[in-house]
Amino acid sequence: MIRPDEQTPDQTHDLPLVKLWGGRFDEPTDAFVEAFTASIGFDQRLYREDIAGSIAHARMLAKVGVLTTDECDKIVQGLNGIQFDIERGDFAWVVAYEDVHMNIEARLIDRIGDVGKKLHTGRSRNDQVATDVRLHLRAAIDRIQIELKRLRSGLVDLADREADTVMPGFTHLQVAQPVSFGHHLLAWYEMLTRDAERLVDVRRRVNVLPLGSAALAGTSYPLDRAYVAEQLGFEGVSRNSLDAVSDRDFAIEFLSAAALTMMHLSRMSEELVLWTSAQFGFVDLPDRFCTGSSIMPQKKNPDVPELVRGKTGRVYGDLFALLTLMKGQPLAYNKDNQEDKEPLFDAIDTLLGSLRAFADMIPALQPNRDRMRTAARQGFSTATDLADYLVRLGIPFRDAHEIVGRAVRHAQNEGCDLADLSLTVLQGFSAKITEEVFSVLTLEGSLAARNIEGGTAPAQVRKQVALARAVLTSQQTD
Repeated sequence: MIRPDEQTPDQTHDLPLVKLWGGRFDEPTDAFVEAFTASIGFDQRLYREDIAGSIAHARMLAKVGVLTTDECDKIVQGLNGIQFDIERGDFAWVVAYEDVHMNIEARLIDRIGDVGKKLHTGRSRNDQVATDVRLHLRAAIDRIQIELKRLRSGLVDLADREADTVMPGFTHLQVAQPVSFGHHLLAWYEMLTRDAERLVDVRRRVNVLPLGSAALAGTSYPLDRAYVAEQLGFEGVSRNSLDAVSDRDFAIEFLSAAALTMMHLSRMSEELVLWTSAQFGFVDLPDRFCTGSSIMPQKKNPDVPELVRGKTGRVYGDLFALLTLMKGQPLAYNKDNQEDKEPLFDAIDTLLGSLRAFADMIPALQPNRDRMRTAARQGFSTATDLADYLVRLGIPFRDAHEIVGRAVRHAQNEGCDLADLSLTVLQGFSAKITEEVFSVLTLEGSLAARNIEGGTAPAQVRKQVALARAVLTSQQTD
């Protein structure tokens, strides 16, 4: 069945094409202008939120005496019936009705008669759409958090398994020091944890009810906004009607958080693309996450990380589109704001899809431990350990740095690693060096030596894994 948000708006309908706002006009809207200004092609995906908001509004109108109980029941029953029709694909979206709100309202009036005309009492499409978008984004954030948590859990499990796996750590993409592969994975986890924390904060500002602000100035009807907020799960109501109908800060803030998350996924993608190359060979991706070449039979391309890296630009574009959209608008609502939905929806869909792909892929990574270890032995990755060893012997660090630099140059000229130099050769750089130095120059010794909070020692990796699992477990009960 075609999803409602995938349907093409249809001019074919069985409802009278009377504009619900047309009393002031002497001529019909130009056909091109009607199509050009309509938003139904993309805002129909808000139908659930629009119906939920309308039901809450109707029940509130009955509570304050604007509607009778019977009128409210008819409206609620009619709206539930419309949602059923939409979800079974039996609803014609009509461009002439412009948007999701007017399409649903027109169908409601057709379905239950003049009682349906009372639903819009005390509200405007301005506060209605602001409510719909907040409801939609709130639900999207909750779905994104589920995928973020799934990805973070996968990283923690993999980090636990690979706590003892040695790989080269890089700065400037040059071998710097040995690190635990598990430690590297937990760096990714920390990025994504900050993303999850940001979304918690964003959601708090999303979860404010604008309904009741009407067009811009509030309404003379005795609305019970707190009652509507309670029905819809909002934490509070907006304090200023002018701001409430025109504010899109919450959407921009989400897009900013989404852009940061995509940036993190893009950094992860870049490393995966490098690591899966023949030149690195650190990890292998299962075939189900890759594609081949139409001409080169040997190729196995890491398409998922490459595409996520590319999709990051889309979300950056969505953020700048909405910032640009809002920068010149006077208070209060303007038609410009119709353009907020497509970048917002695109960012939601792109981020959700990217997170789902990574949450499926990361637990299936297959590390090549031998290749990582071999790479960690290159580039004199234990040079800093040798300098630290000399400092412990009483040599000032700057002098130790100079000594190790000369030893590295010698090993480089000899085409070997520091650990391959003989004790006699090493003592030529400092007479204080003893046989103990060779335990310092091993990869495992380098890792174990960094047993400080936040360090790469396997013991610290396992400690951080335990802390991360406690955090993830606590979030199950929040």
